[in-house]
Amino acid sequence: MFYARPIENGAGNSARWFLRVGICASVLAFIPIFPIEAQSPQQWKLPDIPWAFPVRDKVQPVIDVRSGLMHVPGSTKSYTQDKIDDLVNPPDWFPEEHAPMPRVVLHGGGGAVLGCASCHLGSGLGHPESANLAGVSAAYILRQLADFKNGARFGEAMPEVSKNLTDEDARQASQWFAGLEPKIWQTVVETDRVPKTFINQHLMRMPLPNGGDEPIGNRIIELPQDPDRAESRDPHSGFIAYVPAGSVAKGKELVTTGGSGKTITCVICHGPSLGGLGEVPPIAGHSPMYLFRQLYYFKDGSRAGSMSALMKGVVFRLTQDDMLAIAAYVGSLPPHGEENQFAPPPNQK
Repeated sequence: MFYARPIENGAGNSARWFLRVGICASVLAFIPIFPIEAQSPQQWKLPDIPWAFPVRDKVQPVIDVRSGLMHVPGSTKSYTQDKIDDLVNPPDWFPEEHAPMPRVVLHGGGGAVLGCASCHLGSGLGHPESANLAGVSAAYILRQLADFKNGARFGEAMPEVSKNLTDEDARQASQWFAGLEPKIWQTVVETDRVPKTFINQHLMRMPLPNGGDEPIGNRIIELPQDPDRAESRDPHSGFIAYVPAGSVAKGKELVTTGGSGKTITCVICHGPSLGGLGEVPPIAGHSPMYLFRQLYYFKDGSRAGSMSALMKGVVFRLTQDDMLAIAAYVGSLPPHGEENQFAPPPNQK
């Protein structure tokens, strides 16, 4: 299982967190300041990196229609696909596994405020096109919602969602997601070839029926372990993140040593297991595709909130291939140094 380290309460924990942030800031102070302009609503647009920033294919393959009641293993619930796809009333397959969902998580908050569980699932683990919020501190989530709302952070649907989100709904959702248990959600596999894929109407990357395979190139391709269960938004069915051969080792070098001055080690701010510390978020075991997007956003200025200043110098010298490698390695690591979720190619032992 994939467990996050619980954050202790009390003044002692606060002192340790401020000390860690102070150390982090001190180390970063020795990195030259690089001017990175923040984006504005007028200039922001989705980056043209299709594997990382999914855009639904204009021509969708012909697939079998999912009709009747849908079920997932282990759940007594059933929903039609129309109900599953209702982003204001997402399915809750396993209500016994978590505290009661706040209204905004299960039913949205009106207007553009969708049910949070529609993208982040009833487990908080999300899909590669959305964030993994399970066990992330409520303070961090609240800060990000505020950044989306005030225009300091851009990216996909959240700026629009956050505009109409009330402070109380934001508080309740943040606390609820913070109380969820982080778990292993994807396996990282190095490979030279991957299935041919398409982006469906729900922005999920899926294997192309009878499509064969193709070279992976310099991409991360994350696919559901079971496409049908992903379409059902099953919080028990995870993903496989295919990454180029050698990228995990390259990422480890950058993450653990800084790559001879190219960046700094991630543990300084994110903690020894990369499981987060205080308001600094956990990153170990999160979707490699999502992690790449955040590094890219920090570099191009799409994330310009108050805490993002800590990341500016970190990402300045990183190439897209560097960011891919970092994402591959970090995504393979659950916290606490447990056995990582990296599956070497068949010819490697």
